[in-house]
Amino acid sequence: MNLCTDQLALMLAAPGQLVSVSYLAQDGVVAPLQEAARALPANHGLAEEVYLLQPDLVLAGRYSTVATVAMLQRLGVPVIRFEPENSLDDVEASLAQMGAALGRDAEAQAVIARFRQDRALLATHAAQVRAGAEGPRAVLYSARGWTGGSETLSGDILRAAGLRNLADELGLAWGGMVALESLLIADPDRLILGQPGHSPEGWSEARALLHHPALRHSRAYATGVTANDRDWVCGTPYVLGAIARLIDGTAP
Repeated sequence: MNLCTDQLALMLAAPGQLVSVSYLAQDGVVAPLQEAARALPANHGLAEEVYLLQPDLVLAGRYSTVATVAMLQRLGVPVIRFEPENSLDDVEASLAQMGAALGRDAEAQAVIARFRQDRALLATHAAQVRAGAEGPRAVLYSARGWTGGSETLSGDILRAAGLRNLADELGLAWGGMVALESLLIADPDRLILGQPGHSPEGWSEARALLHHPALRHSRAYATGVTANDRDWVCGTPYVLGAIARLIDGTAP
């Protein structure tokens, strides 16, 4: 019932083991494994629809569909809740937890081993690109001015790419809102924008800030904007793709 647990389950489950995934898992804008998800019935996190599926186990995020989870537990349906990943190390922990939940420990350990190997290769690549030089100052800037600090998964992605996170300079280790004026005064070297798309109605108030003329005329914007795409959304091995693009996109 959660986009991110869906991704982990789709990576590890045996054929036929999953009976439903959340509707968000079928959205290619936010879900890397949308094709596999589209082969399964979608649910909208409603207790009635999930209960009627008669699952042996429900996988949910810690903070998602709280009322539904509580109702399913009262009805005797087993539920395992996953904590959000705040670091690359947490990705490994969630993979191991999902492997145990699905009885797919060997498969989970194989994915973890590949993740560790690819992560080490990226670390070597980042060190070669930086060649001992201090990394550029970068800022993550999403809808309504939200940014992620060093204690978040997005912050760890920046760190792995050898970038310095502006949020930490602003005292936002766990993330928070940054006024556009504060961002412009700080004058970062690199800008990573949340997806600046529009709502189906044609305009999104939440993302309007990402289209502001002052931002578009900033030095960081002129240098080249990186998109905070679907590989950033969940704590899965796909985050390594985001790291790789950041390293290559900010090379001297």
